[in-house]
Amino acid sequence: MKIDQSQPLEYSTDQNQLNILGFWIFLGAEIMLFATLFTAYFTLQGRTGSGPTPGEIFEITPVLIETIVLLTSSFTIGLGVHAMRLGRKNAMLTFFGITLLLGLVFLGVEIFEFTHYYHVGATYQTSAFTAALLTTLGTHGAHVTLGLFWGLFIMIQVKKRGINPATANKSFIFSLYWHFLDVVWIFIFSFIYLKGMM
Repeated sequence: MKIDQSQPLEYSTDQNQLNILGFWIFLGAEIMLFATLFTAYFTLQGRTGSGPTPGEIFEITPVLIETIVLLTSSFTIGLGVHAMRLGRKNAMLTFFGITLLLGLVFLGVEIFEFTHYYHVGATYQTSAFTAALLTTLGTHGAHVTLGLFWGLFIMIQVKKRGINPATANKSFIFSLYWHFLDVVWIFIFSFIYLKGMM
């Protein structure tokens, strides 16, 4: 395996570069998935039937907490990748750990939010709006959950094997995934929550 010293470690082999390209292609498919969910939501958001409207169920406090926590986690994963590039394993693991803890906080608030929706009568069966809303939020939440397990497995590998071309590549690809989830959340925050509260 030929290592190119002029490249960052995560790009340092041909296979690593192919892995990153492949993941960008995968993210393209993920963009299409969320674009479909957003399209369905925007089509169905006014179809509330006898159920609650967006303005009646959305609360600003949990949404702001989710947004601040997830955006902070995007910053900490960036710090983790920077530490990885400097070869500082402990700092990298610390920042990745903080990122995953923030992801857990996000999920905890989202579970609280889903419980609130259930108690105010906003379920999958209530209306087309609530079904589209819960499907979109649930899909994003499932991606965050997957990210937590994925990030944990990467941290275990880095702890055991150190920072090398393989673990750096996996860590960098995970950071792309995590940033993608943050970008999707910005769209959810802006076009679902804020628009719904107006």
